[in-house]
Amino acid sequence: MMKTCWALMLLSTVVAGRAEPIREHPANRHYYLFRCKPTVLITSAEHYGGVINRTFDYNAYFDALKSYTLNYTRIYPAAFIEPEGTFHLENTLAPKPGDLIQPWARSQTPGYRSGGNRFDLDKWDPEYFRRLKDFVAQADARGIVVEVCFFNAQNRGSWPMSPLYWKNNIQGEGRIDYNGVQTLKHPDVVRRQEELVRRIVQEVNSFDNVILEICDEPFSYGTPRALAGPWIGHLVDVVRQTESTLPKKHLLGQQIQGAIGGPVDFTSHPDVSVIVTQYVWQTPDEQVGGMKALDELYDRNKPIDLNETGYYPLSSWYEGDKAGDVRVEAWEFMVGGGSSFNNLNGVYTVRDPAGRAAENEPVLKTMRSLKHFIESFNFLKMRPDRSFVASGLPAGAYYRGMSERGEQYALYHHHSKLKPYVYTVVPGAYEERLVLELPAGIYQADWINPSTGAVISTETVTHPGGQRPITTPNHSVDMALRIKRRIGSDSRARFPGFQAVTDRRSNQQ
Repeated sequence: MMKTCWALMLLSTVVAGRAEPIREHPANRHYYLFRCKPTVLITSAEHYGGVINRTFDYNAYFDALKSYTLNYTRIYPAAFIEPEGTFHLENTLAPKPGDLIQPWARSQTPGYRSGGNRFDLDKWDPEYFRRLKDFVAQADARGIVVEVCFFNAQNRGSWPMSPLYWKNNIQGEGRIDYNGVQTLKHPDVVRRQEELVRRIVQEVNSFDNVILEICDEPFSYGTPRALAGPWIGHLVDVVRQTESTLPKKHLLGQQIQGAIGGPVDFTSHPDVSVIVTQYVWQTPDEQVGGMKALDELYDRNKPIDLNETGYYPLSSWYEGDKAGDVRVEAWEFMVGGGSSFNNLNGVYTVRDPAGRAAENEPVLKTMRSLKHFIESFNFLKMRPDRSFVASGLPAGAYYRGMSERGEQYALYHHHSKLKPYVYTVVPGAYEERLVLELPAGIYQADWINPSTGAVISTETVTHPGGQRPITTPNHSVDMALRIKRRIGSDSRARFPGFQAVTDRRSNQQ
């Protein structure tokens, strides 16, 4: 595989356009193959406005992500715009008057809601497409994958801001309520949506660092789910038909919302490659969370993406140690078998595109530590597995793991309370005496601080097989454990305190 990859990379430097876009890894389709390497995508990213907000310095933003080895971002490329001041005064998805750029050109007719002239839906704006392509190119130069999410469900505040709303375009199209935008009931709007999707797919086709997605939160604001599903399916067809005439074929994702098997469940659709989730478990508006998807959708054999969390640090959903709240949801999801994680981060602004504010550093550090932790394994050979923890985790502790039985094991646990959208950590003085079930072998075990990635302690054990106890280091919230079989070692060292114990089954979440 590596020889083939290197040959392909060399060829692509000579023959333009021959490199391969990011795709599912053929050895384990829950992960990605990108630039010939097994890949997980981990980030703490800005609020999707990096292209439409013309004053946002995305180069400084990408440099910040790269400095922490983070490799993922997401954009809403057009049509969905939040009113100025939504969530906070420096929301990148709510540009100030004069800072908004869209795919459609401005007309000579005044009257756009947020200032300036209305849009002409029959004319494209070349400046916008230059910015879009440069955004993707600059991300690519830094090894960052861009998820292009064409639409978000319009709402009472956003729809009057959209160029597709009738008062904002000179064609007078889009005379509908926001709940009708994500349906096939209004041919004028559907036609413009099709045109937008086709044009963006064409513009980004040459890039390898792109994942496409149809719609975020498709029925969160009242669109009937029975109507949202066919609309999504139609646009899936538009993407695939458009790419069928183009050189490259990209991964396509769609968020699952509502019941598994319902009209907005595309997890089994043959043309939808990435299962997109948001938040931890299940929200009141029925967005399926990342942990629920790991438990119930892993057998779809596709990457599972948790691509939106609470809006750090602004969201009132997080409490107390907000950076800790972000940390535990990221670590549990990825150590449980997730493919990609995106913490939604409000620290990145036009004034501070690199996110230098003090509250950002602990989040970026833990994302870097998580990425390095996952990459320290041959994770393509691992599957979600908690059964090797026979007992020892108390009620109130959440945990997940994955393993290649007899060879490598990853375990993460934390002390938190679960809210509908997020975890909030419960700090304390914790020490657990776990009982692990391992085959016979010589293993090295590393206890790791998830905040920093530092190895707290390393032990080696010669194990005859069966159950063995192991005591965690003292910790205030969470702890990670890495176990690997040692090859060719005759070490007789053992974990401190390893001895036979009575099996006590722990409570799982």
